Amino acid sequence: MSHPVIQDFRFTVLVVDDTPDNLVLMNDLLKDTYRVKVANNGEKALAIAGSGNPPDLILLDIMMPGIDGYEVCRQLKADPVTRDIPVIFLTAKSEMEDERIGFEIGAVDYITKPISPAIVLARVKTQLSLKAAHDFLRDKNAYLEDQVAQRTKEVSAVQDVTIMVMASLAETRDTDTGNHILRTQGYVKALAEHLKNHPRFEAYLTEANIKMLFKSAPLHDIGKVGIPDHILQKPGPLTPEEFEIMKKHTVLGSDAISHAEGALGVDVDFLNTAKEIARSHQEKWDGSGYPDGLAGEDIPISARFMAVADVYDALISRRVYKEPIPHEKAVLIIQEARGKHFDPDIVDAFIEISEEFRMIANNFTDD
Repeated sequence: MSHPVIQDFRFTVLVVDDTPDNLVLMNDLLKDTYRVKVANNGEKALAIAGSGNPPDLILLDIMMPGIDGYEVCRQLKADPVTRDIPVIFLTAKSEMEDERIGFEIGAVDYITKPISPAIVLARVKTQLSLKAAHDFLRDKNAYLEDQVAQRTKEVSAVQDVTIMVMASLAETRDTDTGNHILRTQGYVKALAEHLKNHPRFEAYLTEANIKMLFKSAPLHDIGKVGIPDHILQKPGPLTPEEFEIMKKHTVLGSDAISHAEGALGVDVDFLNTAKEIARSHQEKWDGSGYPDGLAGEDIPISARFMAVADVYDALISRRVYKEPIPHEKAVLIIQEARGKHFDPDIVDAFIEISEEFRMIANNFTDD
């Protein structure tokens, strides 16, 4: 009959001293309370401390041949694997300057020889108690950080799914647009990455804002859910009256997002960006766009990026009212609208990475 293995959960103390009698003395003093390891030189002490089963505390002599105790301590504290192991110097060096150096290089305590067994046991117990508390808090913090990261990831995933569901709902009302929302996401991110070091945009295009642009882009046409089918899906040109109704999708979209934000009761960064894009992506650099007739720098940066992305994709895609045009012709049309419809610097960036736009379009072609 086999017997269960009883594990020893006692703290481990490493005693480092080049004198065999001192090692025997400290082993006899500690062995009833702690697991004891011994090393008779600094090299061996460092090897034991850096092993896969390190000690919980080190009692370290200073005067040893080869690497002395001070240097052992310095190396322990310089190594991320061993720097949290508390070190107590146990030495015959009793000058105040010796003690000052010991604390300066990272020791938690300094005991002079000849030792008092009661004092050694008390100080070892105190430092191990402090280490246990420190380890508990460190592990607890690591656990909490992991939980926060997991919850943040889950919240981000919920945001992404919510956006895609809302955007896909709008796309089901607007025939033949297929992967339009995925393509425009890619275009906007490509432009932002290309311009993130540009003097006009670097303050805005932080890593967080680029992520928000990418996440918010699919909601640019969410307001189309409020446009009647006979206008949204009309195969021919819109009448002036119908076009006025179509233009309302910008306001409908931003208002819908505002209402959703109001229901949450808090400001949400990606919804603020989504509102900007939904309302202002049809504005033009020269002020002739809609719904507010904004011009130049008054147009939100997010909407200026989306304007280029949206128009390019509309040009190269089949719609109920038009056939697609080649990439090269779409690039020329956008280039001709530089400084009129679009921010000049964004158009310049578009020209420079137009082949990246082509690749994004090819990766998300409509069925």
